[in-house]
Amino acid sequence: MTSVRRLSGSRTAWAFAPGHVTGLFAPARSGPDPRARGSVGAGVVLEVGATARVEWRRGPERSIRIRGRPDWPITADVARRLWGDRPGRLEISVAHDLPIAQGFGMSAAGALATALAVAELAGISRQRAFEVAHLADLFGGGGLGGVAALGGGGLEVRDRPGVPPYGHVLHRRFGPSVFLVVAGRPLPSPALLEDPAFLDRVTSAYRGALGTLGQSARVPAFLEAAERFTDEVALAPDALRRRIRELRSPEVRVAQAMFGRSLFAVATTSAARRGLVRSLERLRLPALELGASIRGARRLVPGPAHAPGPGPVAARRDRRRAR
Repeated sequence: MTSVRRLSGSRTAWAFAPGHVTGLFAPARSGPDPRARGSVGAGVVLEVGATARVEWRRGPERSIRIRGRPDWPITADVARRLWGDRPGRLEISVAHDLPIAQGFGMSAAGALATALAVAELAGISRQRAFEVAHLADLFGGGGLGGVAALGGGGLEVRDRPGVPPYGHVLHRRFGPSVFLVVAGRPLPSPALLEDPAFLDRVTSAYRGALGTLGQSARVPAFLEAAERFTDEVALAPDALRRRIRELRSPEVRVAQAMFGRSLFAVATTSAARRGLVRSLERLRLPALELGASIRGARRLVPGPAHAPGPGPVAARRDRRRAR
């Protein structure tokens, strides 16, 4: 079923890309083909993310407009590259379900949702949409390969850098819910990603955590590796580090969401989940409880429920705030 609505003199397409939290990673920028660059690592693909609505209107001249936020250079770059010199007016709206620049993958999700919707209108393949979104995010300072993780759901392990099929991503089911906590202002990830000393520290921490993750790529091993990576990379400010330590227990795994002054926590039993909720209340930390996505980025069947803005996703998110 197509995700394009055809109107008189116009067409509209919707697409969704999930958010994502990175537990551990290492940069991988070498190689002549940028589609095979990015990062290796592991994280969790979330059930909420970014929804893009792209409308084309007939006209003699080419124009691209991003409604609401004209300062989204990555989204604008994706649209320009995919739309090319086709005539008509392209209007783009993107709604993000989670805070931007807090380690929840909103830059990659917005870029990919836009790419899929524009590609649908332009008759371009899903593979090309992924490639363009990956390159825009990589060179636009959004991250180091977050788009590559969004082709599937659950626990994702990037064992070869780049967007598939240049890179390789393993997806496994991730059963427990994930608590997200924002504990400060965003961290400037583009600046960090250009700091050689920081990237050396990240690579060293990743190698240490990789031994914990091993070859199994199972949920318990990932959670342990994410905690170890957080501790060894030592990126979290003191206040966030204290919160992470206060929430941890043998049955509650807590790590920093890379890159953000934020954390993600996973309780491995029902009793531990209840204890985690009590701890969050005691520390006065507002939290959002989400499930892992079971699917990756996708085009959407057209309809009002998919228009960006408060809707079913936002309502579900509000109901699931930890309390």
